[in-house]
Amino acid sequence: TDDVEVVVKAIPAANAGEDVIICSGSSTTLTAIGGSSYLWNTGETTQSIEVSPDTTTSYSVEVFQNECSDTDLVAVLVNTMPTANAGDDVEICKGSTVTLTATGGDSYLWDTGETTQSIEVSPDTTASYSVEVFQNECSDIDEVAVLVNTIPTANAGDDVEICKGSTVTLTATGGDNYLWDTGET
Repeated sequence: TDDVEVVVKAIPAANAGEDVIICSGSSTTLTAIGGSSYLWNTGETTQSIEVSPDTTTSYSVEVFQNECSDTDLVAVLVNTMPTANAGDDVEICKGSTVTLTATGGDSYLWDTGETTQSIEVSPDTTASYSVEVFQNECSDIDEVAVLVNTIPTANAGDDVEICKGSTVTLTATGGDNYLWDTGET
């Protein structure tokens, strides 16, 4: 008669974590639990790995404990980045209002706190406005400048008296360009 002892070791329960959503160009850290050593399909043997896939990718990890192993998968879903566009820089005269319109996403957040795609602004001095554009849980930021020009002070000169049939030269000041009601420039 002889006896033999059979030792039953528990199989580890591999857990690679929940699926993750990232934006293209970003990275994420995957952490496995359930064992004392790890082997990822990337060849890495640490408990946590950092990945930055260009497209949606699944990663598997084999978890070892007590000479037994188990495997689990985790997916990293990659969303494309939106391209924020706050529009071209604009020039306005002091006291005027301009509408700024952003494109490139599903929702918008301006640095003014407004969340509409278009906003109206009337700055007193040259100012920049930024907008964060959101799409697929990703975001991008763009900026637009509103250049505020001072209103010129038109001066057509002093009133003039002339005799009938005489001519006089009128000279305006205060601007870079001139348009008289006669059509002359």
